[in-house]
Amino acid sequence: MKIRIKFAKEGIMKYIGHLDMMRYFQKVMRRAEVDIRYSEGFSPHQIMSFAAPLGVGVTSRGEYVDIEVLSTDASSCMIERLNRVMTEGMEILSYRRLPDSAAAAMSMVEKADYTVRFRKGYEPADWEHFSKGLSAFLNRERIPVLKKTKKGEKETDIRPWIDWLRTEQDHSIRMRVAAGSAANLKPDVVIRAYMESCGEKLDPFALTIHRDEVYGPDLRPLDQFGEDIE
Repeated sequence: MKIRIKFAKEGIMKYIGHLDMMRYFQKVMRRAEVDIRYSEGFSPHQIMSFAAPLGVGVTSRGEYVDIEVLSTDASSCMIERLNRVMTEGMEILSYRRLPDSAAAAMSMVEKADYTVRFRKGYEPADWEHFSKGLSAFLNRERIPVLKKTKKGEKETDIRPWIDWLRTEQDHSIRMRVAAGSAANLKPDVVIRAYMESCGEKLDPFALTIHRDEVYGPDLRPLDQFGEDIE
């Protein structure tokens, strides 16, 4: 049986990298006594795959991991069992059964929503001016940036990868951008490109980034491809 788990990663856990997060979830499955399926062969491992690795220092309430189980209790029971063994900053938000034909979460990711804020001391001096300029920046036909590749730097137009972007009254910036294997755009790249277009530099520690949700085809959150187990 295929299961998709949605979880939050916040607080101090934002500094845990993807490989350590994989190891952490393997321990969680054992501690919560999840009847997870193991691969066959000389070195069996838990069948588990994550949707879209989260950058170190980024928080989220829209993370996903797919597992396969041999048996399971109801979704509400499994959420409670998993959260009992979760450390501070980690929370299971949903536990849903997937159709047998469902594709892996990693291959489904197309878009992601983010909320970006400036840390104290790094805020724009004039927020209204910053907001208006950001809106005008998004109206450009092309937004070229230099992206690092294995062969060096390459100019890439990131404008097609931005669905929408807006500033909020609480001085946050919200955006929906491309994610996944076909195209993947980090929010800080967008803000850096805008500030550089204004002749300014973005300090590496200026932003806090939070991923709100991850979407698959038809802009459906990944957990909506499954159903709760009663």
